[in-house]
Order: sequence, then C-alpha cells, then structure tokens
Amino acid sequence: MSETHASDTPQPNEDQRLFFARPWVFIRGVPAMKFLPPEGPPEVAFAGRSNVGKSSLINGIVGQKGLARTSNTPGRTQELNYFVPDGYSGEGADLPPIAIVDMPGYGYAKAPKEQVDAWTKLVFDYLRGRATLKRVFVLIDSRHGIKKNDLEVMSLLDKAAVSYQIVLTKADKISALALPKLEAATRELIRKRPAAYPTIISTSSEKGFGMDDIQAEIANFALNG
Repeated sequence: MSETHASDTPQPNEDQRLFFARPWVFIRGVPAMKFLPPEGPPEVAFAGRSNVGKSSLINGIVGQKGLARTSNTPGRTQELNYFVPDGYSGEGADLPPIAIVDMPGYGYAKAPKEQVDAWTKLVFDYLRGRATLKRVFVLIDSRHGIKKNDLEVMSLLDKAAVSYQIVLTKADKISALALPKLEAATRELIRKRPAAYPTIISTSSEKGFGMDDIQAEIANFALNG
C-alpha cells in the first residue's frame, strides 16, 4: 500500500472484511442500455483501456480467480457485466446491496469498427445516464500512464458530474522509485478536474497490493450509502 494514498482511503473494519468474505456471483451481462437492471442499489464501475487489467483486478478485489473472465486478447469484455455478493437477493439476504460493473474496455481499434462503436456507445450512455452509479474506478496501466482516450473518458465523467477515482494497475511492473513520481504526476494532472476523487490507488493484481484500499471504498458505499 502506498503512503501517498493510505491516509485518505477508508480503512477496512470488521464489517467491511465480512462484506468481502462472502463469494460474489455474476448476475447479468448487459449488451445494450435497455437490458440494465432496475435502478436501486448503488453501483461502482470499473473502466479502462482494453488490456489494462480490469478483470484481474476485480477478481483480486473479491478474492475469486474465475469470477471476471480474463484474457490476453483485448476487447474480450463486450458487455456491462454485473457482479454482486452471493445472497443479495431472495429471502435471508443479510448484506446491503451493491453491484460491481465490469465495463467493456475502450481504445481498442483492431476489432471491427461497428463493434468498437457499439461498445463505446454503451459505455458512454451508461456513464452519462445511470443515477445509481456512485463511482467509476478509471484504471490506468502504470507502465503507460494516462492516454488521450483516458482523458476523453474523464472529461465525459466531469461533464456528467460522475465521481471517478484513478487506479494505477500493474504497479509492480515499474520501479519502486518510479511509482511515487507517477502517482504525483497523476494527482497533478487530475487536480483541476471537478469530478475526480483526489486519492490515487496503486495496485497489483499479481502481487495483491492495493486490493484492500478498493475494498474499503466499495464497502463504504454499500454500508454508508
């Protein structure tokens, strides 16, 4: 866990640890806006360029290797994939409801143009129009930093007044000296963006660090609204 964000991130307590002790399940893939579940419980979404490591990160957060499908082929996630804690619905549910949404990656140009356009429209329509969306975690590959289409997504979120937080993925792939510099440069880049949450979270799905920081953020929305 990096000292640059540890003090600002909600710290896990016993309720939050129990929140992630239960298995999570896939409930729905949404290929178009009309298939979205009814608005109600809060949602947090994970967005990022194709192959940024979204599925691996989600699996790391919930502690299940096979929940979100991972692939070395960019563009595999083609729908909004919804995950919730097991026991959410039905009699005897004892957890406050929240959903994790794995979004299609953006910025992948090798798929057919019609397919890329459809994914892009779905992502942007969801980000603009989902009232129950509490935060978008915008994933940035630590090796490459923020790119043009990341900035485009941030501008969209700023315009829609949707809170978003930068998550640096694959942080174990750069040097220990480079990481604080990247965090500082990223904070400076988002400093004047109105919807950007100021705390940067650095993570590694492979090494397991940073997972507790994101868990604390998610549990906070579920437990405290």
